[in-house]
Amino acid sequence: MAAIARWCITHRLAAVLLWLLALVGVAAASGVAGSAYSNDYDVPGTESGRAAALLEKNFPSQGGDSDTIVWHTTQGSVRAAAVQDRMTDVLDEVAGLPGVASVTGPYDPGTGTGTAAAPAQSPAQGAATGGSAAPADGAAQGPEVTSAPGRISEDGRTAYATVSFDRHADEIPPAQIEAVVDTVRAAADDRVQVELGGSAVGVTEAPSSHTAEIVGVAVAAVVLFLAFGSLAASLLPIATALVSVGTAYAGIGLLGHVMTVADFAPMLGLLIGLGVGIDYALFIVTRHRKGLKRGLPVAEAARNAVATTGRAVVFAGATVCIALLGMLILRLGFLNGVAVAASLTVVLTVAASVTLLPALLSFIGMRALSRRERARLIEHGPEPELPTGFAARWSAFVERHPKLLGAVAAVVMVVLALPTFGLHLGTSDQGNNPAGSTTRQAYDLLADGFGPGVNGPLTLVAELDGADDRLALAALPGTLRATDGVESVGPVTYSGGGDTAVLTVVPESSPQSEQTSDLVDRLRADVLPAAADGTSLDVYVGGVTAGYDDFAQVIVGKLPLFVGVVIALGCLLLLLAFRSIGIPLKAALMNVAAVASAFGVVVAIFQWGIGTELLGLGRAGPIEPFLPVIMVSVLFGLSMDYQVFLVSRMYEEWLETGDNRRAVRVGLAETSRVINSAAVIMIAVFLAFVLSGDRVIAMFGIGLAAAVALDAFVLRTLLVPALMHMLGGANWWLPGWLDRLLPRISIENPECRDPDHAKIPWQRASDDGQLVP
Repeated sequence: MAAIARWCITHRLAAVLLWLLALVGVAAASGVAGSAYSNDYDVPGTESGRAAALLEKNFPSQGGDSDTIVWHTTQGSVRAAAVQDRMTDVLDEVAGLPGVASVTGPYDPGTGTGTAAAPAQSPAQGAATGGSAAPADGAAQGPEVTSAPGRISEDGRTAYATVSFDRHADEIPPAQIEAVVDTVRAAADDRVQVELGGSAVGVTEAPSSHTAEIVGVAVAAVVLFLAFGSLAASLLPIATALVSVGTAYAGIGLLGHVMTVADFAPMLGLLIGLGVGIDYALFIVTRHRKGLKRGLPVAEAARNAVATTGRAVVFAGATVCIALLGMLILRLGFLNGVAVAASLTVVLTVAASVTLLPALLSFIGMRALSRRERARLIEHGPEPELPTGFAARWSAFVERHPKLLGAVAAVVMVVLALPTFGLHLGTSDQGNNPAGSTTRQAYDLLADGFGPGVNGPLTLVAELDGADDRLALAALPGTLRATDGVESVGPVTYSGGGDTAVLTVVPESSPQSEQTSDLVDRLRADVLPAAADGTSLDVYVGGVTAGYDDFAQVIVGKLPLFVGVVIALGCLLLLLAFRSIGIPLKAALMNVAAVASAFGVVVAIFQWGIGTELLGLGRAGPIEPFLPVIMVSVLFGLSMDYQVFLVSRMYEEWLETGDNRRAVRVGLAETSRVINSAAVIMIAVFLAFVLSGDRVIAMFGIGLAAAVALDAFVLRTLLVPALMHMLGGANWWLPGWLDRLLPRISIENPECRDPDHAKIPWQRASDDGQLVP
């Protein structure tokens, strides 16, 4: 590390230019290549996955995205001549727009009063993982508008049409979607409300501003300035993080061309990268400033900072990457891209912290210190920096009351974790969007007019082999209509070869309801096997809800293995670094506590709905199935960061003195301020992403912010030191035989440690709470 820092300082201009060249080059390449993100939740081998494969093979015309146009009259009926003429003209105009494969509307001379029964195509945002919900009878592939029954509500006040695009939502040019939205919204007036729903339309509501990032960076800059008192020093962590995260953001766009990467992966990478990037730079700059105060030359102070704290940064970054890449063991393509994208961001932030940052530090020279600090250094010369103020008083307070404070911290963590037991994984659909969005209003109009299940029908796909199978399938709609929880059943549609058939089942409950998930289980376990008894008929339940349920079940089934692997790898790293059995075990326990409590906060806000509408995040709903895996990966990595920076200082003191009480007291006093400053920065960055308006990103932001707050202010500065005081020398126990087997690694280079620590005979706190020599 010292050699890397020395080269970057000696060739500081080259180091800065290389990073800027990388940023510009990757951004330019990403701009030319464009984005290729894909939210493919399909899990091969599951029932919904088989249904999707059969649909794609035998009904290729249904491969594009299907969105919905909904109109509602405040007075009169949608059958009124004026309304019908206007909406017919609109649908005809939409059918002629680029990218539109077909439009299926409600108006036809044979259309009766209409009920919620059997929409030929669902208004849901694409069933069976990306296609239309079901093949429509007579769905045209040309520009003409066709009609289908069941698209006018019983009260005659609401109607809908289905717009089928020729591509999936993430492949449609935004200009084509905007053209459809603008054409349809122009038809609205005081008497007719017109809204649009579907995944393609949802793209137009995605936030395009960078308010969240700007707010997070601004708050981080303020905290850094208050911590350093130097404008130059406070700007360096920001600049380092922006360059590395910007490069990673553009790189993730390129990554989407070679593997499946979810559309939220760049924003997630940005969220993680800004948080850890600023924090890592903060730790190194803090160590550099200490070196300057000791009288070291600028170049030597920067080199020592990278050789010591820079090693801890690399170690911490490695733990984050290991936790993130642990998602690969789940073997889910959707999560693989997220894991690699987030890990790429962390790797680049670490690289920038140990290469770009020392070059920038050499540029600003002594301005890394405030004017007052520089004046004091000139007047009094180098002085040992003793931990004083609140940090020292708090360290002494914890030492005096470890049992009481440990119990309080444990109670806080347990109470916050209680909502986690009510965690419900499921579909977060457009019914959870903000109330003012057109997709949310379209969702609500459909639910009011046709029942909540129409927003997420189930797609049943059957494989046929012989007359017996056809007879069984012909009787199936009647059986389904008599099944509890089923609102309506659509007609059976056969493929061209006649060996595959599909029909739509509309549940009585909403897509994200647990009753709908129960219906899926009941159909698979009881209803469909009984209907196919004595035949070779195979019927698979697919659709958005079934796909999410299968995805969630696969994740939940593999979650224990995933968590176990992540914990084991983290403990192994800490075992090698601190040569102790107790330190890794406590770290694992603390990490689990932080994750559980953070999930409790997420459940209370997003699933119970405490404050979601107030925050502009829509109504309450289930938690996304992939959220636990990604959050566990990120939180375990971030928790390890604080564990490393706190315990490494304690370990250094333990090696020098063999006094556990002193090691814990001094380690907490000297690191708590920088850990708390880093936590405040990370919390601000994470919470700022709530302003993005994206429900998934907001979940990550609030969950990560809660975890970091609890980890820094409850676990690392309260529960961990309290436990370490109670355990005494057992903290550092390691069997002799294991000590001989383990390779020796050091987080901080012993040759570069601050010699002042060895010279100062630290004593217990004085009467005013200060640690005194």
